[in-house]
Amino acid sequence: MSLITLTTDFGIKDHFVGAVKGAIYNELPEVKIVDISHLISPFNISETAYILKNAYKSFPEGSIHIIGVDSELNKDTNHIALKLDNHYFICPNNGIISMIASEFRPEKIVEINIHDRVESSFPVLDVFVKVACHLKRGGTLEVIGKEIEDYKIIRDIQPIISSTKEKITGSVIYIDNYGNVITNISKKLFNETRQGREFQLMAGRYPFTKIHEKYSDIVDFSTPSEKRRYDGNRLAIFNSAGFIEISVYRSNLDTVGGASSLLNLNYRDQLTITFKNADTNR
Repeated sequence: MSLITLTTDFGIKDHFVGAVKGAIYNELPEVKIVDISHLISPFNISETAYILKNAYKSFPEGSIHIIGVDSELNKDTNHIALKLDNHYFICPNNGIISMIASEFRPEKIVEINIHDRVESSFPVLDVFVKVACHLKRGGTLEVIGKEIEDYKIIRDIQPIISSTKEKITGSVIYIDNYGNVITNISKKLFNETRQGREFQLMAGRYPFTKIHEKYSDIVDFSTPSEKRRYDGNRLAIFNSAGFIEISVYRSNLDTVGGASSLLNLNYRDQLTITFKNADTNR
């Protein structure tokens, strides 16, 4: 059973989300709508891409994902609909799809052309909903747009590997609800570049020479529990989404804070991983 999902930066105070859902139900009363998030930071494309990449795979194949972040139609940004990994995505062509499409090449992309028939300052409501309902009824992409070959890519979603493969330069793409700092460096990319070498990760002014698989890996459980003092320690891990994350063990945003505030790491901040060359001992 396919679904329609919504991912926006609309928040939950205003009427926007309710209006979009109402318009969908008006056309498809029996459809199921799932909110992925409406609390995306305003216009934050990297954050949207990260959240959507890690959510959409949990939905049944054939699901239709409406993405309403920085969605105004203008000379720089058109609207697209595409089929990718057996899911449909309807979104602005502003780079949002870059992170998902880095793993799966879209089967088909069309530039939505129904704007000629719909004048709108609220394209998610007036355009994206119509496209989603068309697809949910079994319609094809060709009916709502002209096929195009590619999509816009945003470079800050992708880390940079030096020509000598001795350095990866990445950036912070998301701060989660616990204040954890998520980077754009995947475990797969790290391991492929590392090739077993020693390394140093620099996040701000803080060095890391080990990346854990889970938060509690830093705890020595052979030590009596009353003597353990790990709360508040910083660590790097491969998170559940497969990206390098900088964390503070058992952080509490209401008291001591999280990695973002305690280590002064913010969205788009740069971090580097330098590998020691075994042949030259560098």
